[in-house]
Amino acid sequence: VTAAIDWPRDPGDEEILSAARSEGRVLVTLDKDFGELVIGKGRLHHGIIRLVNLASHQQAASCVHVVEAHPEDLMNGAIITVEAGRLRVRTP
Repeated sequence: VTAAIDWPRDPGDEEILSAARSEGRVLVTLDKDFGELVIGKGRLHHGIIRLVNLASHQQAASCVHVVEAHPEDLMNGAIITVEAGRLRVRTP
């Protein structure tokens, strides 16, 4: 796990997405702007999990659930949005 907050400076969304892709990582975010980079600008990635309005204690469990339940979708570049009681999978 790499957290952007641990980087020496805020690299911006483009660089965060690029770093995740080059390292073969799934990007976990609270920010919907990554969807715009992928859908609107065609940026490549290895899956995005977007957490919406989840309490901090729910976030880790939600990520584990998504990774275990949707590994192929993520590997194929899905954007998976997790909300309380709802999960949406947007495949490329």
